[in-house]
Amino acid sequence: MATQVILTEAISSLGAEADIVKVRPGYARNFLIPQGKALEVNPVSLRKVNQLKAKRAEREARELSEAETLASKINKLRLKMELATGLGGKAFGSITAHDLMELMLAELEGIELPRHAIVLERPIKESGKKTIPVRLHPEVTATLHITIAASKAEKEEGASDEEVFVEVVDLVEE
Repeated sequence: MATQVILTEAISSLGAEADIVKVRPGYARNFLIPQGKALEVNPVSLRKVNQLKAKRAEREARELSEAETLASKINKLRLKMELATGLGGKAFGSITAHDLMELMLAELEGIELPRHAIVLERPIKESGKKTIPVRLHPEVTATLHITIAASKAEKEEGASDEEVFVEVVDLVEE
C-alpha cells in the first residue's frame, strides 16, 4: 500500500531531490504533493526527473566547490585561546565546539558553517596544540589548528604561592 513519488526537494527522512521514493498514500496525498515537495509518478513527471537531476547535480557541485574553498581557508588558520587553570594546571572550565565556532567565525568574517561542523569528542580541558577536524561537506573535512595556553594570571598566582611555600618551609626549619 505504498505510493511512489518523485521528490522535488531534499527531505531528510526520505531522500534527495529527484529521488523516486515509496511513501504512504496519505502522506503523499495530504502533505508532499500539496506542499510542492513531491510529484506523482506518471509519464509527464518522469520526464521532469531529468531536469531535477541536472539541477541537483549543479547544486551539489556548487556546494562541493564552496566547501573546498572554505576548507583551504580553515586549514591555513592558526587560532590561539587562553584557558583558565588552577595551581596544578587543572582547568577551571573547558573549551567547547561552540567556543571554537565563535572564534573561527570571528576570524573568517562572512562565512556560515553548519551547527555541528566542528567534530569534538569532548570539551578541551588541557593546554597545548590541538588539531580539530571540521566537517564542511560529506566529502570535505578541514583541519583547524589551535594553540591553547594557560591564562597568565593563574600562572603568576601559582608562582607566588610556590614562593610563599618556600618561605614557610624556611621559617619552620629555623
